[in-house]
Amino acid sequence: MPNMLSVDFIRENKEKVALAAKNKNRTVDIDAILTLDDSRKTCIQQIQKLREERNTLASAKGDEKAHERGREIKDDLKKLESELSELEAKLNISLMELPNISADDVPVGQTEEQNEVVRKNGTVPSFDFEPKDHLTLGEALDILDVKRAAKVSGARFTYLKNEAVLLEFALIQLALTELTKEGFIPVIPPTLIKKEITEKLGYWHAGGNEDYYWVKEPEEESKGLYLIGTAEHSIVPLHQDEILDVKELPKRYIAFSSCFRREAGTYGKDTRGILRLHQFDKLEMVSFTTPEKGDGEHEFLLSLEERLFQLLEVPYQVVKMCTGDLGFPAARKYDISAWIPSQKKYREVTSTSTTTDFQSRRLNIKYRDGESTQYVHILNGTAFAIGRTLIAIIENNQQKDGSIKIPDVLVKYTGFEFIK
Repeated sequence: MPNMLSVDFIRENKEKVALAAKNKNRTVDIDAILTLDDSRKTCIQQIQKLREERNTLASAKGDEKAHERGREIKDDLKKLESELSELEAKLNISLMELPNISADDVPVGQTEEQNEVVRKNGTVPSFDFEPKDHLTLGEALDILDVKRAAKVSGARFTYLKNEAVLLEFALIQLALTELTKEGFIPVIPPTLIKKEITEKLGYWHAGGNEDYYWVKEPEEESKGLYLIGTAEHSIVPLHQDEILDVKELPKRYIAFSSCFRREAGTYGKDTRGILRLHQFDKLEMVSFTTPEKGDGEHEFLLSLEERLFQLLEVPYQVVKMCTGDLGFPAARKYDISAWIPSQKKYREVTSTSTTTDFQSRRLNIKYRDGESTQYVHILNGTAFAIGRTLIAIIENNQQKDGSIKIPDVLVKYTGFEFIK
């Protein structure tokens, strides 16, 4: 794919850029951006011309007229350099507001009804009893405690207890085992990142930063930090301002972290239990690769997500998101939705996206191949969002007596076959 959203690309593809933004529910003024760039170029030319004249005058020693002209040039340069700085700042802001362009195979649409179900896997369980939801089961088995968590922290927090804790660590071990053998580098990243990093990532330029926790020093907002909403927020910028060797690529990471989101608003059944918490744990994959291998890497990350849920024997479907459901930096995104018996429908448990060179341009992450350097393509994908994966396991494996059967692949990590 081309080096998208550079000014040259925008100038050559005005209609494509405008349509891509529209398909992501964004209104952009391409002509205003190009006018800013034209003014910037004119200003640069004027500065260069004055500097050349100044250099010429420097050789005319003792010439009062030359000396006077030199003072005028100094004043003119000061004004033009200030003007250039302002133009570049305005242009940069305008460029940062442009979303990534969707891949050609992404369906155009505005609502989740226009997302494309790519395939389904597994058999939806048939119970000879009325299945319970994960919270009812979890409270009865003393593995989830949201009531006490509410006393300590407020709504949408939980205590994981007893076997649920061991089940979380079993999921972590399974993911690390499967992914490290594929060459992924395990990382536990920082959970606080600078505000400037969030701006370069591009997740919140379409709004949404209010969904994340902003921690700042008293009276020093410039020193504030955001709590990450997913490990990719701190792994993607890991190589900011670096040039990787092409031989290192693809460079893959699997990161475990706690994640924090405000999850403002109400979502009906979503507020019950542990589906939408303010704090949750997650394993996230991030990959840096070359442009020509970007699409293949995206399919690879998706295949790993599917492998993990196949190992858990959880029924799921793969969904390709339409343009309006993609997100600001993504060019293509797949969700895996697991079957949730209590809701009688599939619910998202993982996603994987390619941001092509959109984030690498903003973060200045390149690779060197011989004498040339190019921007890497950056991809991300969820291995396990622990809370939602626990829900899928608990509900799909519930027994008539209220116990939970542990997926066979996890027994060697948990040391038990049932929670009862």
